[in-house]
Amino acid sequence: MSRKKIRSTKRPRRQAARRGQSYLPLLIALGGILLVGAALFVLWKTQQPAKEAAPVEVSGQPSLKVDRDFVDFGDVPLGEVISVSFDVANVGDQTLNFKSKPYVEVLEGC
Repeated sequence: MSRKKIRSTKRPRRQAARRGQSYLPLLIALGGILLVGAALFVLWKTQQPAKEAAPVEVSGQPSLKVDRDFVDFGDVPLGEVISVSFDVANVGDQTLNFKSKPYVEVLEGC
């Protein structure tokens, strides 16, 4: 009997390992894109103008200042919707915290 050598058709393990390395440049590129995106976001947030703080009028405590105390709409027909806005600011040098919802009183007549 003669012995014949049988050739293996299996791929060497080195080629399988190289196949996984093809994702490495893609992962590096995606990481770079995320890093640049994060840097641009931080830069954008720091460039936005800050809200103007009200000048301090009261020291040692918080103090709420409203731009107007009274609004007169005159005669308003029933069912008509009217809106008004107020500018509210903390003019104290301490933090202003609300313990309950702000209260607005609507008076009829006068």
